[in-house]
Amino acid sequence: MAPHGGQALLVRLTGLRAPKNLVAGLDVAGRVAAVGADVTRFEVGDEVFGISHGSFAEYARAREDKLAHKPANLTFEQAAVVAISGLTALQSLTDVGRVQAGQHVLIIGASGGVGTFAVQIAKAYGAQVTAVSSTAKIDLVRSIGADHVIDYTREDFADGRERYDLIIDIAGNASLSRLRRALTPRGTLVIVGGEDRGRWTGGIDRQLRALALSPFLRQRLTMKVPKEHYSDLERLAALIEAGDLTPVIDRTYPLRQAPDAMRHLQAGHARGKIAISI
Repeated sequence: MAPHGGQALLVRLTGLRAPKNLVAGLDVAGRVAAVGADVTRFEVGDEVFGISHGSFAEYARAREDKLAHKPANLTFEQAAVVAISGLTALQSLTDVGRVQAGQHVLIIGASGGVGTFAVQIAKAYGAQVTAVSSTAKIDLVRSIGADHVIDYTREDFADGRERYDLIIDIAGNASLSRLRRALTPRGTLVIVGGEDRGRWTGGIDRQLRALALSPFLRQRLTMKVPKEHYSDLERLAALIEAGDLTPVIDRTYPLRQAPDAMRHLQAGHARGKIAISI
């Protein structure tokens, strides 16, 4: 039974994001097939998107507070790639990073799932965005609004030529000292995601060291803490409906080709998101 079973919804999925493994899946988009007795925000037939464990299926149960109405200007496949990456980008920039208009923002990992959302959201909030990307994906990050692009195979974002008010480091591997060199004296660093290293700390070594060091600095070093609630999904939907945010989908696979989708994703070839359609 799903948590808060009386508020659970049964959603028929017509498009969903490929998760990091083949066990469950998290992101969903589809039509509501049934509602629990206490559900007040949705009715059968509503088109929704959001988060549900077990989304790799034709039907999935979801909590009411983890769904929002699907933006009318998105397909189901587009809506199905929004929730996890979109929430991570939005909260990292606004709730944690406290982005402001006119700030210089550096986004490391700008061509990935979270990064493509982060570039667009930072621009929507009036920031000047510098995106860090590989050579093959420079055109992508430029096309979604980055003001400047750094090819990390040829340039170093911490070479001292530019300093940034806010750095969003998405599952990068740069040392804290290197990241701090790229920050303004009172700038903010937000570390998103973990690394493969860290036998005892689950891959969040840098985050823990950043939090321990931050109180002794003028710079603010922090991390993104996961938070899932429909109010932030509605914030994303508003940006999408206003034309400020468009999900970037590299490829869409049918469910039977999910293993191929996973191989493509794990190989690092994806530009933006991968979707799986039922």
